[in-house]
Amino acid sequence: MNPIDLIVTVCAVLSPATCEETHLVFNWGGSLQQCVMAAPPYIAQWVGEHPKWNAVKWRCEYPHTNDKADAGKATPAG
Repeated sequence: MNPIDLIVTVCAVLSPATCEETHLVFNWGGSLQQCVMAAPPYIAQWVGEHPKWNAVKWRCEYPHTNDKADAGKATPAG
C-alpha cells in the first residue's frame, strides 16, 4: 500500500462562493481512478465531521506530484 492524497474541494455551506481544497492522506493499494471511485465514504465522513463545509469535487494524486525541483540544488551539467 502506498500513501495517496485525496484532494477535496469544499465550499462553505453559508457562503458557496467561499471554497478551498483540503487534503486527506491515507494508504491506498489501487489506482488513482479506483481512489476517485472509492472516495465518497471518506468524503462523507469528513463532511460529517465538518458540517459547515460541502464537498463539491475531488481528485486523487500521489503525494508530492506537484513539487518542483529546487533549482538551487541542481548540479550544473558539464
